[in-house]
Amino acid sequence: MDLIPTIDLTAPDPARIDRALRNAGFLLVTGHGIDPSLPAAIREAAGGFFRLPGPAKQPYAVKVGGRGWLGPGAEANGYAEGTASPPDLKESLSFAAEPPDGDAAADTEWFAPNVWPDETPGLPPLLADYLTAMRALSDRLLELLAVALARPVDFFTRHATHPTWGFNINWYPGADTVGAARPGQFRIGPHTDFGTVTVLDRQHGKGGLQVFTDRYGWQDAPYDPAALTVNIGDLMARWSDGRWKAGRHRVLPPPADIPAEELMSLVYFYECDPGTDVRGVDSHTYLRAQLDAITADRLDGPAV
Repeated sequence: MDLIPTIDLTAPDPARIDRALRNAGFLLVTGHGIDPSLPAAIREAAGGFFRLPGPAKQPYAVKVGGRGWLGPGAEANGYAEGTASPPDLKESLSFAAEPPDGDAAADTEWFAPNVWPDETPGLPPLLADYLTAMRALSDRLLELLAVALARPVDFFTRHATHPTWGFNINWYPGADTVGAARPGQFRIGPHTDFGTVTVLDRQHGKGGLQVFTDRYGWQDAPYDPAALTVNIGDLMARWSDGRWKAGRHRVLPPPADIPAEELMSLVYFYECDPGTDVRGVDSHTYLRAQLDAITADRLDGPAV
């Protein structure tokens, strides 16, 4: 049905992009220029951190929106939809935009220094290369989306001169590590992302990504090892005046019949300049509210 098509970025088709974002809010993209050895090296370096005992990771613990380690029980993405659920079965190393832009308030909230665990000395140079590539790719995607929406090519990128972004290395341990999922518990609960575009380098597994569409409900997301998965978030859906849908998705719990299955995803959340007005909504007031909403400060449901 071409609901989630593969778009070759060397010869993109704006009409297919528009159709996909109206249907599911998701694309696969090839021709992105990312050397696969780079995400592989990032996974190897981050895996060494995630497999440390809990006390060794605790000095880096932060809440959602912080820069450091999101440990077990820190996040529940279903809360953004108002769903009462147990917290997500994952851990994350979380990084965000820098350097500062000179506005004291914005710098304190959105451009603080990143935290680099001493136990992963090889990670900073790898991420410097990867995040530079993600920023350039995200700007390219924003230009393509502008064309697909029949707007000037800089319609979105003019609001991304010093944008905020978030980057998570998500580790999804196996059932042999975290135990059986509780009722309604996922590796990541159902939600839509909050920003403009999300660029995901993921691994294929039985307990992997699913995408929701009105026509077909929940289905496994298509996978191509040569492709990156791209979805739009709430701000982009709003920016399109509702023409496009923010991609609703979830990550299934660890499969009971493959208890050792563990996966790791590299997730780049692109946003826009602080203070950008998106159809009457302050972008970063909205982003902060959503980040606060998915903070799992208790186990039985969303904060109210």
